[in-house]
Amino acid sequence: MQHILGLVRRCVEDYQMIEAGETVAVGVSGGKDSMLALAALAQLRHFYPKPFQLEAITLETGMPGMDFEPVADYCRQLEVPYTRIQVPVYQIVFEERKEKNPCSLCAKMRRGSLNTALKEKGISKIALGHHYDDAVETLLMNLLFEGRIGCFQPVTWLDRMEIMQIRPLLYCREEEIRRTVKRMELPVVSNPCPADGSSRRQEIKELLEQLSGRYPDLKQKLFGAIQRYPLYGWDTEHPER
Repeated sequence: MQHILGLVRRCVEDYQMIEAGETVAVGVSGGKDSMLALAALAQLRHFYPKPFQLEAITLETGMPGMDFEPVADYCRQLEVPYTRIQVPVYQIVFEERKEKNPCSLCAKMRRGSLNTALKEKGISKIALGHHYDDAVETLLMNLLFEGRIGCFQPVTWLDRMEIMQIRPLLYCREEEIRRTVKRMELPVVSNPCPADGSSRRQEIKELLEQLSGRYPDLKQKLFGAIQRYPLYGWDTEHPER
């Protein structure tokens, strides 16, 4: 966890993600990434030179078999206020509309519901669990499927909602996250989504694993290219770009 904390702090500082006196919400899906983001920021708030408050928010999408009570218990241990919001995503996407490609609509509904919840609570900053591997995969997805060079930003300002998204795990590799979550025994909630494992992102993940077998430093080079280019918002010297 000390290694993860070091990476998170460096990322937060490189992109000026947190200012003194702010309240930062963590979008907690229950997966390993968001649980580690919650755990890391909960520790970071105790020694970061810019003091900040932390809250956790979960959208309960109606997916069968998902139990967030262990997450609620963990938030109580961390002394982090925890809000759970019921959103009928599963019912609309899978039962009513029976979407063949459900990921886009699901993501849109979850984003809208989360942003609305933030506004109602008077919070304007949300920490998301995207990590190093997510950035590399997104770059490759955009290139192969859309013919463009692009990736999400470390810090994203949503004009219409006046909400800022931050991604403090961007320097953390997925394997590091997986190991740390296991060692800390964080209460990860399994997601039985019917579309899990069959998405385009999964295709790219498998392609990268195959290529990394031949070119072990491939992900490192792709992530470095994102920062060196730099893509919009990735310039550490001018993070406001």
